[in-house]
Amino acid sequence: EEFLVEISGTTVTITCPLAEGNIKWEGTGGTTGTEERKYIIKDHNSSPANLSCSSGSEKHELYLNARVCANCEELNALTVTGIIAADLLITLGVLILVYYFSKDRKGKANMSPASRPRGQKMQRPPPVPNPDYEPIRKGQREVYAGLESRGF
Repeated sequence: EEFLVEISGTTVTITCPLAEGNIKWEGTGGTTGTEERKYIIKDHNSSPANLSCSSGSEKHELYLNARVCANCEELNALTVTGIIAADLLITLGVLILVYYFSKDRKGKANMSPASRPRGQKMQRPPPVPNPDYEPIRKGQREVYAGLESRGF
């Protein structure tokens, strides 16, 4: 016993769960005298609405908060699946092309003659320290005595 709500463009169709005849619909806009199970709202403006359908003593209520769109396109599941599959195939194709082109370049770079002989690597001596950044040693503090910290 649930309402059936169908949305197509800006038209909202609500089907009452009551199967009996003489159904009375009530909404935020007042009482409507339709005696059908289906209640159709044309040009719905996406504003929330309280609706109820009753027949005799039995009453069912519905809070409708449906977003509608005038320029929206409806897609079935097969179309969406096709779009996703095509996107994955194109992405896979681009990945394969990039792989093969980068593989060829790497191979050509190795075929070129070496610019320097490949001998045993010699150990390099440590870099010469910059005298401007030498650590302060004992007995040399007078060199740096003129440098005082400035208060900001």
